[in-house]
Amino acid sequence: MAFNVENFRAAMVRDGARPNLFECEINYPAGATISNSSTVRRTARFMCRAAQLPGSTMGYVSVPYFGREVKLAGNRIFQDWTVTVINDENFSIRNSFEQWMSAINSHVGNRRQSTLISTNSYVANGKVFQYGKTGNKIKEYVFRGMFPVDVSAVELDWGSNDTIEEFVVSFQYQYWTSAGTTDGAIV
Repeated sequence: MAFNVENFRAAMVRDGARPNLFECEINYPAGATISNSSTVRRTARFMCRAAQLPGSTMGYVSVPYFGREVKLAGNRIFQDWTVTVINDENFSIRNSFEQWMSAINSHVGNRRQSTLISTNSYVANGKVFQYGKTGNKIKEYVFRGMFPVDVSAVELDWGSNDTIEEFVVSFQYQYWTSAGTTDGAIV
């Protein structure tokens, strides 16, 4: 088949999805003490500069049979979800993640906050939305039962002019759901 740009253009629905049209919503656990969590949640929608639509990997079981490997489907594995956050001078979002992690395991006492009596008390759900060029939401992923496992360092440098601090937060989560592609309902 000869190259035909018109066939390619006809197959490209609405000029393709754009990676810069997204928004994150990060909720905080009900049991943890996070100051200004409603303000921080609203601010996080604007300050998450980068994130990913999630991937997942299907494991497999290899069974030897008459000199050959028979591969059988295994369990699903979910990789960390990471977001890159723009730091403001109030450190509001960074403080919220540090407070969340400290509630799970404190720096000094090596203890969990007393209000976190069950797993559900320190996990929350997060979302990433993909938007179309007209501003409509075209895809939504929900990360179920997530909690932060890493808040990266912020590099300080006298030679860094005309830049804003950023840091990366990595989350573990139980699984993700998305309407139309998973068996979980979007809430």
